[in-house]
Amino acid sequence: MINKIALVGGTHGNETSGIQLIHNWQSEGFSDALSSRYSSLDVSLTIANPDALSANVRFVEEDLNRQFTLEALSNSSDAKEAKLAKKLNQQFGPKGNSATDLVIDIHNTTSNMGATLIILEADDFHIQLARFVKHHMPEANILLEDEKPYLEHGYLCTTGKRGVMIEVGAQPQGVLREDVYLLTQTMAEVILDFCQAYNTDSLEQYAECEVFRLGENIKFPLSAEGKRTAMIHHSLQDNDFAPLIPGAPVFRTFDGKDIEWQEAQETYPHFINEAAYHKLDVAFATATRLML
Repeated sequence: MINKIALVGGTHGNETSGIQLIHNWQSEGFSDALSSRYSSLDVSLTIANPDALSANVRFVEEDLNRQFTLEALSNSSDAKEAKLAKKLNQQFGPKGNSATDLVIDIHNTTSNMGATLIILEADDFHIQLARFVKHHMPEANILLEDEKPYLEHGYLCTTGKRGVMIEVGAQPQGVLREDVYLLTQTMAEVILDFCQAYNTDSLEQYAECEVFRLGENIKFPLSAEGKRTAMIHHSLQDNDFAPLIPGAPVFRTFDGKDIEWQEAQETYPHFINEAAYHKLDVAFATATRLML
């Protein structure tokens, strides 16, 4: 059974769709409005980082969504987000022995990723979830980040027995777009619909669906002094999850030269030119395509 569910927004304080959805459902009375639709579910609504929300920033001192490794949770730190992570871990977890069946953490990206469901495992439950979401929301993308075991991720959602993330863009930081908000709301409701069907043994069998498995982060070209020498090529910009083939332009240098994709295999870039990764010099992440 997937009974106790935590729906979280504001893990990053300038990603407004999840924040607005949580506020709306809190003010409207989620249990009153949707109790019949989700009768088997006990859903809590949480704004994770209210200080970052008040300041309209991603985080105050450290990225909250990287604080939930078992090592970080056991360390002593005076950083605001490190202390907050321990409180949230007690609220939703504790991690590894959680009282919460599923944590759904809602995010926005400045990249043109549309509505993306991020799953961290490719077990039967998550495959069923991915197929359900793709069937009921064909425009959605499924991103699988299983490059490490579930409990080794530092994401807030891993405080639950199971955890997933909703990632929707493109949306500028600190801004609310109607189309992005509606995609966020739809995906949240579809995931809850899945949990209701899962609990009541009313799930249908859906066909295999397209999934993108995370590869690696690709950095911007840098000078010997650590300064960028190129920018995302216009033909790559906004083409998240579209195939990038060998020889296609990836970057354009500031003196007008193209830098091409040199790998022998095509890849599926995403988080292209994500603003939050600017200071990390990450240009995009790669992925392979598979069917699950």
